Amino acid sequence: MARILLIDDTPEIAELLTFALRDLGHTVSASGYTTTVNDLIAEQRADALVLDCSAYDMSEALFDMVRAEVKHAQLPIVIISDMPEEADESLAARNAEKVLLIPKPFTASQVARAINQLLAA
Repeated sequence: MARILLIDDTPEIAELLTFALRDLGHTVSASGYTTTVNDLIAEQRADALVLDCSAYDMSEALFDMVRAEVKHAQLPIVIISDMPEEADESLAARNAEKVLLIPKPFTASQVARAINQLLAA
């Protein structure tokens, strides 16, 4: 299965999602919001990234950091957002590729399906 880097600024949700994704066979490393996201991706040799920040602009900033790194320009990214319309518009304006948006509330199986879909593409 995939090596997933999960960035979530709510430790309780990060823990629950980590356990759920591990139960589905993925290897998961979790972190809070960090501006060293590209270093973490490289260290963990992540196959996919999940961004779940309470403020969408935090996820947006991380998305931009990742896409600015040439090595990670095609990394599959799942963004979980409580503002899906705003997030969708923002991603469309960026012509974002290899990214799927999941609105809150969400389930771990939705996240796993999105990861699998992106990895299969």
